Amino acid sequence: MMFLRHPRPEVPAGTCYGRMDIGVGPEGEADIERALGETPTLKRIVASPALRCRGLAEALAARDGAEMTFDPRLWELNFGDWEGVRWDDIRRGDSDRWAADPWSIAPPAGETFAALHARVAAVLTEVGLGTTLVCHAGPIRAARMILTGASYDAVLAEAVPYATAIRFTRESV
Repeated sequence: MMFLRHPRPEVPAGTCYGRMDIGVGPEGEADIERALGETPTLKRIVASPALRCRGLAEALAARDGAEMTFDPRLWELNFGDWEGVRWDDIRRGDSDRWAADPWSIAPPAGETFAALHARVAAVLTEVGLGTTLVCHAGPIRAARMILTGASYDAVLAEAVPYATAIRFTRESV
């Protein structure tokens, strides 16, 4: 199964975003062009409905004549009250508490990583092996855990590149 993270979003550095629906700027547009040249031909795409995923998914689908659908279960982690706030402006005690156990602790009015993991698991049971998912770093990390058995710590330690095809196999753990 193949995954692509959205292109670089147009958001100020240091901003907390997950469900915040932001588009891509010039760097993101360049990421889409690069992905069009590097990504193999696709037959079916399921994407997060976020603007930053939509452009890449639509460009790939148009290039290949691929079937495309949007699935809201592929949204990034919901950071709740922290959405759009600079990380430096979030109370350190609150962010430290969350960072100590994001699997079980949600940001205020947000969701846990366990909830994101469950959403992604449901999607993976419904899509075929030939499907490409265009989504966010959080869902890609959850999918890696599900498909390869990688640990939570292992998936957090590895960066998820923008607009780059990623495949998971049992050997990639």
